[in-house]
Amino acid sequence: MWRKFANRALGESLKTAHISGMITRPVRYAWQHVRYVPLWSLLTVSRWRSFETRSAALGRAVGGVMRWFPIARRRFNREVKRVFPEMTRHERNCLRRRMGQNMGQTLFEIYHNAEFHTRQDHFHVSGSGLAAIEAAQAAGKGAIIVSGHFGQWEAVRASLKARGIEVGAVYRRQSNRHYQRRLLAGIEAGGLPIMETGRVGTKTLVRHLRSGGVVAILLDEKHPDGAKLPFLGHPALTSLAAAQLALKYDLPMVPAFGTRIGDGGDFEVDYEAPIDHSDAETMTQAFNDSLSARIREHPDQWYWLLNRWQGA
Repeated sequence: MWRKFANRALGESLKTAHISGMITRPVRYAWQHVRYVPLWSLLTVSRWRSFETRSAALGRAVGGVMRWFPIARRRFNREVKRVFPEMTRHERNCLRRRMGQNMGQTLFEIYHNAEFHTRQDHFHVSGSGLAAIEAAQAAGKGAIIVSGHFGQWEAVRASLKARGIEVGAVYRRQSNRHYQRRLLAGIEAGGLPIMETGRVGTKTLVRHLRSGGVVAILLDEKHPDGAKLPFLGHPALTSLAAAQLALKYDLPMVPAFGTRIGDGGDFEVDYEAPIDHSDAETMTQAFNDSLSARIREHPDQWYWLLNRWQGA
C-alpha cells in the first residue's frame, strides 16, 4: 500500500515538475530576450558607423548603466572599498563610470572580433614573454598565456594571430542564450579551439597543449575549489590549473595583458617574462601579484563585478 502511494506521489510530482518546466521555459526565454533587446538595439542602430564610433557608443551606454544601476553600484562599491578604503564617494562614482565605458568597449570588440583582429596598427606589442612563446612553438611545444578581465584581453590573442600563432581560449558559458551565441561566435573568431569550463573542456585543453598548441586562460575569476591566495591584498579562491599544467607538461606560463591607452582604441600588449617553474601555488601567486599591480595602476580597466573574494 505504501509503495503504491509512494509511486503515485512520485508520478504526480514528476507531472507537476514537467508542467512547471513547460511554463517557466518560455518565460525564461522571453526574459532573456527582453534583457538582450537594449544591447541588440544599440548594436543595430550604429551598424553603419565606424568601428571607433560604435565602440565608444557602447562604452558610453554601459558606463551610464554602471553609474545608475543599483545592483551593479552596490557590488562595485563593496569591492572597491575593500581594496581602496580611502577612496571618496565621488572618486568611486567616476571610477565606476570609467570601468563601465571600458567594459562596453571590450564587449563590442569581442562581438566584432574578426574586425578587431584587422586593426593591428592599434596594437603596440612588447615584452620578453613573446619571444618565449615563439621559441616554444619553434620547438614544437605549447604555451600557456595567463591574463585577467583587464583592459582588452583579446588584444593578446590578436597580436599573436597576426604573427601566425593561433591561440585557443577557455570560456564560461553564459546563462542568457542570446549573449552566449554572440559571445561564443566572437571568441571563436579570435582563435580556436574554444574550450568550455568543465570536464570535457579540460580534456580538450590537455590534448591541445600536448599537441603543441597555445591557450589563453583568464585566472581572475573565483574558483570554488581553488587555493586561498592573496589578490589585491585579500584572500581569493584561485585556480591552480594553469600552473599545474605548465609544470606537468614543461610549458612556459606567460602573463600577458592588453592595456588601453590614449582614447581607449589603442593597446599596449605586454608579454611579461614567463613565470619561473617552482610549485603551483607560488607560480599562481606570482600571476596574482602581477595582475594586482596593473589593477592598482589602472583600476578602471579591471572588471570589479566578478565577486572575486566571495567564499574565501
